[in-house]
Amino acid sequence: MEHQFTLEFSIFMGMSLKRIVLAFSFVFVWVLTKILAINPEWTEQVYSNSLYTLISKLCRYAFGWVPFSVGDVFYTLVVLLLLRWLIKNWRRSYKDFKNWILELLTGVSFIYLAFHCFWAFNYYRQPLHVNLEMGKDYSTEQLVSVTELLIESSNNAHEALQNMDSLKVEVPYSKKDILDMTQKGYKALSKSIPLFTYKPSSIKASLYSLPLTYMGFSGYLNPFTNEAQVDILIPKYQLPSTASHEVAHQLGYAAENEANFIGMLACIHHPDPYFNYSGQVFGLRYCLNELYLRDQEAYQQLRTKIRPGIFKNFKESRDFWNSYENPLEPLFKTTYDSYLKVNNQNKGIESYSYVVALIVNYYDETPTKR
Repeated sequence: MEHQFTLEFSIFMGMSLKRIVLAFSFVFVWVLTKILAINPEWTEQVYSNSLYTLISKLCRYAFGWVPFSVGDVFYTLVVLLLLRWLIKNWRRSYKDFKNWILELLTGVSFIYLAFHCFWAFNYYRQPLHVNLEMGKDYSTEQLVSVTELLIESSNNAHEALQNMDSLKVEVPYSKKDILDMTQKGYKALSKSIPLFTYKPSSIKASLYSLPLTYMGFSGYLNPFTNEAQVDILIPKYQLPSTASHEVAHQLGYAAENEANFIGMLACIHHPDPYFNYSGQVFGLRYCLNELYLRDQEAYQQLRTKIRPGIFKNFKESRDFWNSYENPLEPLFKTTYDSYLKVNNQNKGIESYSYVVALIVNYYDETPTKR
């Protein structure tokens, strides 16, 4: 009898230990991220340029051909199943708390592990400026010089599409066509920078574009299906740069400033003039904003050189987002800011604007690419 009790107790303890290990496996992943954060070269070689490349391509081959967002459907099912589980097991939260919390933590740990394995370890890779052998810092004089270059190229791009300098550019394509055309920019870009080779394509209109707009976001990458999700409601002239930004995330560039920079390059290398315009004014807008913060006198001088129609496009974007302002938007932005900081982007949402350092150094150090 005593032997049987000991055997049953051992089996019970073994099962409990396994459940505890599974429930708290997120701690192991968290520790691993801290190790990767101080070893970006290792992350770059072992994960970003090998394991992740394979995972992302398999996901895009698996889901890219589906005409709707599989990832959005997946999110919907997960939320419904979670709500069902909570309702069904609510009483257990106080009657059998230990097993209830272990089951909940096991689910959280599984999602946390999958999130990192399928995507998030990219947050700990080498900075892009290291891979491209570019500088990291820049002076105000450099910023002024590059802003002048972008003004010239943006004006030329605008003039090629709109004879009247006071009118905004109207993109004639459907939004679906724009998403379908995005890959061509990366095909052209990869000829000069093979790092940005993109195949196969998986760019989708988000099924939740309306709530996404109210939250103040124009797109996102689904880390579990590797689909680039785009808010299909945003102004057309912004859609090429937004879609190209999300593709950069698909390629494993998690930092927002790096995705901004790569997306801009893909647009200005695109054979289509509307994509080119979207990329030029995207970079110009960030440089102007940074110049305003550094040297308002220089900003005012350069501002007068820009065709008024470009500012009409900027106003189109500003009016669009203003029309969806709501009391909850700051909460969503604060939450996302915290998410970025937790995932190795110390500046949070501000990291988007750090694209200027990449733009300035790219143009300043590679004059033949101006």
